[in-house]
Order: sequence, then structure tokens, then C-alpha cells
Amino acid sequence: MDETTIYVREQGAVVRRRGERLVVTKGFDDLMDMPLLHVRQVALVGNVQLTTQAAAMLLQNDVDVVFFSQYFKFRGRLMATGSKFARLRHSQLQVMSDETRAAAIAREIVAGKLTNQRVLLQRQLANLPAGPARPVLAQGIEGIANMREGAARTESLDTLRGYEGKAGAYYFAGLKALLPPGWGFQGRQYYPPPDPINAALSLGYSLLMKDAVAAVQLVGLDPYLGFFHAIEYARPSLALDVMEEFRPIVVDGMVLELTNRNQLTPADFTQTGRKERPVELSNGGVTLLLKAYEERLQTAVRHPVTGDQVTYRRCLELQVRQIANIVLGKTALYVPVTIR
Repeated sequence: MDETTIYVREQGAVVRRRGERLVVTKGFDDLMDMPLLHVRQVALVGNVQLTTQAAAMLLQNDVDVVFFSQYFKFRGRLMATGSKFARLRHSQLQVMSDETRAAAIAREIVAGKLTNQRVLLQRQLANLPAGPARPVLAQGIEGIANMREGAARTESLDTLRGYEGKAGAYYFAGLKALLPPGWGFQGRQYYPPPDPINAALSLGYSLLMKDAVAAVQLVGLDPYLGFFHAIEYARPSLALDVMEEFRPIVVDGMVLELTNRNQLTPADFTQTGRKERPVELSNGGVTLLLKAYEERLQTAVRHPVTGDQVTYRRCLELQVRQIANIVLGKTALYVPVTIR
């Protein structure tokens, strides 16, 4: 049995240690019982307790523990100690403070993201029958290509962010054209997501965030000191940087596949009428997305630097290690993970 991620979502549940096993209980009932050696990560969602004995066992065995709100807002991770990588983080701060060096990394991150956005639309266009969506996708593909060309030439981080934002407008217009009107999708919107597709994307990005932060902290970099994303209070800018090239190929592609196969439908969502949370995904819909996300991360691809066949989950770590080598002066150029 492979190592797995356990999502504990039953409100009021308690995660306990029983020998060398991890047990989830509620009241007098056991909801889950699994040998620790099969557990890679534990995600606690909402009002879920973790006993001291279980926490100690998970820390001692380097099992990642992640905390989410009930609605999957990423809260943080359980860590044994702070970072021991003082030299690495000092170098990271120096590179981040040098706009020329930071922009060199950021350009490749954006190039990877825009390449993957464009290829995703190209794949959809290749299988699309004649109709009004085809010219919208063609326009999006061309627009993203133009934005990528401009982004590759700029030395300014602000201008680079502008190109990335304009490419996003082309990209999400293309995604909108691929979806039936019943989804209510008008483009990428969040805080809060106003429609089912945005809600599904936000959940996927929150899951990707937890794994990007985990990879950054595993390597020893500071998740709050990024190169493309601006520094702001409580924003894990480097984790957001790492996520960018993976958003289209991991989350967006996953959501499109689920909708195209009618595995995820508008009936899986409820319009609440509440301003702070207008759309809610059903329990079954959340289960579907969690399963699809974990399967997506296990997809094997060829890493652009090592040439090895590795999973997307492993790619996240390898990309962070690339960044660490760049800030330490061991490698000159960042190479993003792209699809063809």
C-alpha cells in the first residue's frame, strides 16, 4: 500500500494514537484506523482535534500535518522546529532583494505558467466541434502567446505581473467558453468565489497551496520571501510562486475533466444567498475533488532537469530545490515544468 494523505473532515472528530497506528474517533466510534507507515500527510479540516500523543508520533515520524478551516482555507502546518537553513535563507533574501536576479527567476515561472495555460486551451480546441467557443479559444491561445513573448523581454517585475494578468484574462475567457451557461462562470473571481467553477478552483488551489508550502519548508526556504509575488503580510509569496506553473496542469485541468465527464455538476453546489460564502460544495463533491486532486498529484511526468519520470508531487519539491540551488549560486537558470 502506498503512502496516502488522510483528510479528516468529520466535525468533532479526534485524531489519536493507538500503538503505531493512527485512529480517528468520534464519540465511541472509530471512523478510521490506519498503520502509521501508510500515512504521508494528515489534513485536519475545521473542528478536528489532534491529541498530544498523536502529534508527537506524527512529528517523530516526519508525517506532514496540515490545518484547514472547515471550508478549506489553509491555516498552517505542524512543524518540529523552525528552519535550520540560515545560510540558504540569507541567500534567498539577497536574491529577492535584487530585482534583476529576482526577475530572472520570475520570468521563467511566468513562462511556465503561460505555456501550460496555452497548451491546455490548445488541447481543448483540438477536440472541440465547430461552434462559438472555437474562435474564443483561438483568440485566447494567440493572446497568451503574445503575452508570453512580452513577458520574456521585460526586466521589470511590475510589468511582468501585468503580462501575467493579461494572459490570465485571455485564459479564463477561454475556460468560460468551454463551459455551459448553467455553470454561471464569468471569469476567475475569489474572496469569495461567486459560482461553482470558481469555488472548485479555489478548493483546488488551497490544496495545491498546502503542498507547495510543505515543499518549500522541506527544502528549507522561507515560504514568505518570493520572487514573482510581491511581499505582503501573511502572504506565502514563494509558495505562490511555486504554484504558478502547476495551477493549469494540476487544478484547472482536473476541474475541466470532472465537468466534461459530468462527474462534477452544478447540482453538487448550493447557492446559499450569503455574501461571505455564496456557493457551497456538497460533501460528496468535496470527496470527489479531494480524490481527483490526490490522483492528479500521483500522475507521472518527465522532470525537465533530471529527465526522470516523477509524480507532480515530487515535481513540486524538485522545483523548490532548483530555486534553492539558484539562490546558493549552484544553478543559473530556473526551468519550469511544462506540458506539450
